[in-house]
Amino acid sequence: MGVVGILWYYSNDLPDYKFLKNYKPPISSKLYSSNGQLLSEFSSEKRIFVPFNSIPELVVNSFLSAEDKNFFKHPGVDAKGVLRATINNISNLLSSRRLEGASTITQQVAKNFLLSNEVSLDRKLKEAILAFRIERALSKERILELYLNQIYLGEGSYGIASASLQYFDKPISELNYSEAAMLAALPKAPSRYNPYKNLELAKFRRNLVLKNLYDNNYLSQDEYKKLLNQNIILKKRKSVYLENSNYYVEDIRKNIVEKYGFDKVYKQGFTINTPLNLNLQEQATKSLRQGLVEFDKKKGWRGPILNKKNITGWKNNLKKYKLEESIGWKLSIVKKINRFSAEIETIDGINGIIEFASINWTKKNFEEIFEIGDIVYAEKIDENKFYLRQMPKVNGAVVVMDPYTGRVLALSGGFSFKNSEFNRATQALRQPGSAFKPFVYALALENGYTPATLILDAPIVFDQGEDLKLWKPENYGKKFYGPSTLRTGVEKSRNLMTVRIAQNLGIDKVAKFAKELKIYQNPEKLLSLSLGSSETTLLQLVSAYCSFVNGGKLINPKFIDRIQDSEGNTIFNSETRECEGCDQISYLSDNIPKIKSNFKQIISKETAYQMTSILEGTVKRGTAKGLKDLNLDLGGKTGTTNKNTDTWFIGFSSNYVIGIYVGYDEPSSLGRYETGARTAMPIFKDFVKKAVKKENARPFKIPGGIKMLVVNTNTGERASYSDESIIIEAFKEKDLVNNKIQYGNIDYISKENIYKFY
Repeated sequence: MGVVGILWYYSNDLPDYKFLKNYKPPISSKLYSSNGQLLSEFSSEKRIFVPFNSIPELVVNSFLSAEDKNFFKHPGVDAKGVLRATINNISNLLSSRRLEGASTITQQVAKNFLLSNEVSLDRKLKEAILAFRIERALSKERILELYLNQIYLGEGSYGIASASLQYFDKPISELNYSEAAMLAALPKAPSRYNPYKNLELAKFRRNLVLKNLYDNNYLSQDEYKKLLNQNIILKKRKSVYLENSNYYVEDIRKNIVEKYGFDKVYKQGFTINTPLNLNLQEQATKSLRQGLVEFDKKKGWRGPILNKKNITGWKNNLKKYKLEESIGWKLSIVKKINRFSAEIETIDGINGIIEFASINWTKKNFEEIFEIGDIVYAEKIDENKFYLRQMPKVNGAVVVMDPYTGRVLALSGGFSFKNSEFNRATQALRQPGSAFKPFVYALALENGYTPATLILDAPIVFDQGEDLKLWKPENYGKKFYGPSTLRTGVEKSRNLMTVRIAQNLGIDKVAKFAKELKIYQNPEKLLSLSLGSSETTLLQLVSAYCSFVNGGKLINPKFIDRIQDSEGNTIFNSETRECEGCDQISYLSDNIPKIKSNFKQIISKETAYQMTSILEGTVKRGTAKGLKDLNLDLGGKTGTTNKNTDTWFIGFSSNYVIGIYVGYDEPSSLGRYETGARTAMPIFKDFVKKAVKKENARPFKIPGGIKMLVVNTNTGERASYSDESIIIEAFKEKDLVNNKIQYGNIDYISKENIYKFY
């Protein structure tokens, strides 16, 4: 009666356990690259849920041997285990040793899901009562499934699947008995037996589990002896790609949390597929960093990070200065200074020297730039030789986009995410300067202009209103060139020609067009807008340039291809195009599906090609001719703002649109001669040289409605092949029909012979 009374007393006010039938533990959402490689996880607890029928038998055997060998026999509480623990604990009490527990897996499920970790008799009694009830409500397989997916196994990992990846970088289906036994050894004390922290203790505990497996007849004697001597081989998941993708990943994380809420993203196990191309991302990040470093070196040495007088404890309190591993720079201390070198020790204990050749960019000697105890960045270039580095004060961004879909293939928002999480590709609002001009010229081509139209390049003055100074725009170099073709205005980036076109079209029309292209939200209706005086982001500008390559379509940047929930249901799909008649096409037939684009036609396909051709000319003859030696079909436009504060280069091939921005976070001049061609374009060039292959830079497709004529580059008039300054120009057929171009009866150049001509 006393026992019944105690059980009745503790049975009252127990938590409801019935929800465990349909319970789904919090699962981390996973972010994948375009080729299916895991980029990041969003979770409050690292966990991958695995159903019981997908858990290998050897994993089940290992955990049962370690935690509850009679699991499939007892009703929730193991009476033999309780008796054994009671007897042993009498001895433990007398010798002041730690008391043994006798909790079954069912009791641990009750504790983990329904009770606290409080060590008390009350809790143990409630745990036992709940264990009996859970056993009646759930199958043994379901209880074990809950346990193996909920249990904490150290290193922030919950559940066997997550722990398997954390310790061995492999799925549970590939585990062997040695590895499974090590995981099964962790629940008792995950921190104490963590192999990353104490390998010998972890091996000792693993061997105890192997002994239990042998005693329970899961292993033969030969297998047991063989496994007993095996070392624990750990393999952490590589995260270098993740480091290079941090800006990209963080932008997605913020957006989906805002859209779906924190709990759904961090607990409901979304699968998020992105268009991120890891190879392009790695090279884009490298090219950006290299370009920023090369620019920064021109500004000279600014001094060490700090100086530590106490050389013996110099490695303490330096965490905030650590950079991404992919950068390859090590925090180092200067220990000795010689005339032609300095001896250093890196934070990971490597001794080496910095030679004079690696500091010549500072234009100083070792005594001028170093003191004993200086903490600096050093990059290893040989066995014991290092290059002196410093964190660039300048920063920038790069975006690589598919112009036909808007899929963002690569993005980096700065030199180091660890140093600054501010994303200069999506958050930094800056003036695009001359990089905006092509849209003014595109609008002109939509409104009766041709690439050969002559526009006056001469001084012009505007009255800005009462009490305001006169506005007198100037060309770079402060020269004037008289009547010049529209093409020349873009290729040579002529400010005065651009302003005259904007004045003729009307600034309202220019502002409206810029807003439709989503470059600006509410641009000021001033003529200076035509020279890029309003602020935008690199991502918005690159998106707008895509219209030139894709035939005049307006696209939106896409960071996510698809999101699926934990059941595999698609809850978001960025692909909105239609496949006409795809349901009627057999895979055995020769019919090719037709994808119908539903993107808005923002400019005509003829204008889009004309601008593409003109921007190709910028590379061949204009401000971007430094790219000519790449021998690829490329177009692009430089951009430089007043006082050289912000510099840009937006370039493209037939498959990619690539944008580069360089500037200080606190806006100030980059230097008198630091234009987009000198700062941003070299980053573009380095990226294209290493990442863009010939097949991704094919000749641009000429649409129907375009006729190619030979004209004089200076006058825009008809020319013959024997003339010196000629170009094959793209004209709209409708302009020829309407006699907007007075050429009489002439022979057009066939599309096949255009490239032969060049």
